[in-house]
Amino acid sequence: MHDSESSAAKVHTLDEQERKIVRALIRDPRQSDNAIGESTGVNVRTVSRKRQRLEQEGVLSYYANVDLTASGTRQYNTRHLYTIKFRIGVTYKRLLEDIKRENAVKSVFTEVIFESHIAEIDGKLAMLLFIDGESDLDIVQTVQEKLIPSLRRNHGEDSIEEVSTVRILLPVRAMRNYVLPVNMTEGYLRKDWPDEAVYVGR
Repeated sequence: MHDSESSAAKVHTLDEQERKIVRALIRDPRQSDNAIGESTGVNVRTVSRKRQRLEQEGVLSYYANVDLTASGTRQYNTRHLYTIKFRIGVTYKRLLEDIKRENAVKSVFTEVIFESHIAEIDGKLAMLLFIDGESDLDIVQTVQEKLIPSLRRNHGEDSIEEVSTVRILLPVRAMRNYVLPVNMTEGYLRKDWPDEAVYVGR
């Protein structure tokens, strides 16, 4: 089977019941199957079966976010987006293997990186890192004294070609539906936020 055929076989188009279930979970991921059944009109056994299948297929995942920023525990007051571009020769497979090894234990990456992505810029691999710190200077020192040396150890001394940064002022939208300053109250989607505004795919 070709890659395109195997990926096509894995496509899961949500049916109407699944849309209702997912929409309910976006509103409150801690809801029980009974509560979802009551709010959506979908039989509770169907909710349980469909929810479990969506989880097993990786269509549905859950995350807990501990807010360490100034609006939460106040551990961090600022966030920067760093783009670290690697030279030609640093491959996707190698980068992913190095990341898997590094993240097996708690490290400076776990402590200061809120989110990270592998990207491609002008034909070269890059890392996009959202880095938290007590101040702008704190982030610069962490990057220069800890992160860059660690990346060079993991991926090669001459692996980094370019570094750029942007200061993040305010998070606005997360995971498509959570418009943080608009539709979130006490960690949940606002009850009066309309169902038609909750996007669960076509």
